[in-house]
Amino acid sequence: MMEMALKRALFFVFFLVFNVLVIQAQDYVFDKPDKTDKTAGGTDTDTPAAPPPAQDNCNGVFLSYSFISREKEFPHVKNVTAQSWAFKSIASILNAGTEELKAWKIFIGFQHKEILVSASGAVNMNGDDFPAPVGNGTYLSGYPQSDLKTSIETAGDLSQIQVEIELMGTQFGVKPPAVPMPKTIRLENDGYKCPAPTKHKTSMYVCCKKNPKFKANSTRVKFLPKQNGDLSLMYDVLQAFEGNYLAQVTIDNLNPLGRLDHWNLTWEWMRGEFIYSTRGAYTHLKDSSECLYGPSGTYYKDFDFTTVQNCQKKPTISDLPAEKAKDEKLGNIPFCCRNGTILPTTMDESKSRSIFQLQVYKVPPDINRTALNPPQRWKIDGVLNPQYQCGAPIRVSPTEFPDPNGLQAVTLAIASWQVVCNITKPKIKSSRCCVSFSAFYNDSVIPCNTCACGCPNVDRCNPNAQAMLLPPEALLVPFINREKKAKAWASQKHNKIPNPLPCGDNCGVSINWHINSDYKKGWSARITLFNWLDFAFEDWFTAVQMRKAFHGYENIYSFNGTKLPQINNTIFFQGLQGLTFLMGETNGTNPNTDPRVPGKQQSVISFTKRHTPGINIVKGDGFPSKVYFNGEECSLPTHFPIGAGHRSHINLLPVVVVTIMTFVLMMDQFH
Repeated sequence: MMEMALKRALFFVFFLVFNVLVIQAQDYVFDKPDKTDKTAGGTDTDTPAAPPPAQDNCNGVFLSYSFISREKEFPHVKNVTAQSWAFKSIASILNAGTEELKAWKIFIGFQHKEILVSASGAVNMNGDDFPAPVGNGTYLSGYPQSDLKTSIETAGDLSQIQVEIELMGTQFGVKPPAVPMPKTIRLENDGYKCPAPTKHKTSMYVCCKKNPKFKANSTRVKFLPKQNGDLSLMYDVLQAFEGNYLAQVTIDNLNPLGRLDHWNLTWEWMRGEFIYSTRGAYTHLKDSSECLYGPSGTYYKDFDFTTVQNCQKKPTISDLPAEKAKDEKLGNIPFCCRNGTILPTTMDESKSRSIFQLQVYKVPPDINRTALNPPQRWKIDGVLNPQYQCGAPIRVSPTEFPDPNGLQAVTLAIASWQVVCNITKPKIKSSRCCVSFSAFYNDSVIPCNTCACGCPNVDRCNPNAQAMLLPPEALLVPFINREKKAKAWASQKHNKIPNPLPCGDNCGVSINWHINSDYKKGWSARITLFNWLDFAFEDWFTAVQMRKAFHGYENIYSFNGTKLPQINNTIFFQGLQGLTFLMGETNGTNPNTDPRVPGKQQSVISFTKRHTPGINIVKGDGFPSKVYFNGEECSLPTHFPIGAGHRSHINLLPVVVVTIMTFVLMMDQFH
């Protein structure tokens, strides 16, 4: 009996253990992620691919991009190219090399009209807010983890040597089962070379290695050296306290043709900071509501927020006017208070910098005095200036300042970040100035391009039609008053009059380049500046790039002229002393009948042919290849005026045949 009972007990235990194991096995099976492709219903798998084996063999920086899933968005349309899809993907950067990767930045070559909605762990380097159109690719940099240490110095800690960017956005036109992958992915840090990535259906990866030809800074420093660019903005922390700090922003113009007028600077606070006070600049809005009803109001319970300068997450900051330069409370710091004008060094090196200071308050968990975080997504713009694209703040070696006591010593900033901004070429129909061409050998003016500076209203005009030729006197008339002159000139020249008429150029400043003369030993041109805005430009300048005629430049007679061979054969012009204002548009003699008159300045320029043999003025060699006004690249016409010897479009063969036949018939009559 005892033996039978023992056997039953053992059987019961065995049965119980077996069932537990089976249940656990079943739970494991059911807990697996569902890898079934649901593209027919509009959704792909949510499971990212495993890291490729090539990662283990990379001695550099390993980049990967994995497509995760997508879902059809509203509205649902039949047109495949117009259907939008919400997608998710992951980009990964792994430092698998022996050198720390500082301030990493990558390029993802999106190509399907993507709109990026979010990118965790990264910021868009052009400063655009999300959602941002990235159909031509985008540059991303790290925030808050901008540096990646090596596996050697961290014992392989992935959290310090790798960052994963979770991307969410919208793409168009790629219908399942096709996968919307980027063209490429690459590392943009100096000194690295990336081959073409290896591509699979839902992933791509590449190992970027140090370029052996790249000459790196041999001095080992804790932070990166300052970078080069068209515009450099330094964010220096001068004093740090418990809960707040004093920062100084320095804007340096490093481009000999760059410029800013009435600059506006914007950025985004990422950790709840607010500006308590400023010196040397001011914020456009003073409103304490965002502080009172946000984390600041919760933490600073007894704080008087009515004295706070600005509580916006994205403040707009501008320079003070000149009359505030000596104000003890608002100004009185070097390089401030010039009404937002920053000139190029080619004009005045002492006016190529702007500085202001701000007291910044922080909120938990950044109350510690060493918890310092610069704002992100910097943007800067002027009234009629180059368009700048700014990168992310990069931690650099602390800025050195002269000792305030006048001693032969320097004081270091507590922490320094640099933002580099570069001039971008204006897109078609988005310039801010334009150029017209004319010549003594052709009585028509080739005007500024249609919609050269945009077309806000196209209801009564054609934004895509070619601009109509004009008589020379029409350049002095505002566009709204040119219609009759343009139609009459077209009728006189037997040119077609389009219906509807082309839209105007809509530019605030236009420049006419006129070939004045052409003779054996030289030639001359006339440049005329027209200001169609209602305000004047102080300390204006213009620059022309002459590819074939630069070395023949002799003199300009009503402006100051300087040759800049280091800038692609460019000639730099500015007003003479007392003529540095380009006045704004004013009323005509009789405002009821006369059109408004633009502000205007002009000068004749002489050239010699001694240093430019073979130059052909009538064929267009005397026209500039680029024209700048106050640093902005102006829109140029697509063709030149035609000389008298090149105007004829008649086929000469029939004329020759008729002439010969006439001669033969006449000879027959004599016989």
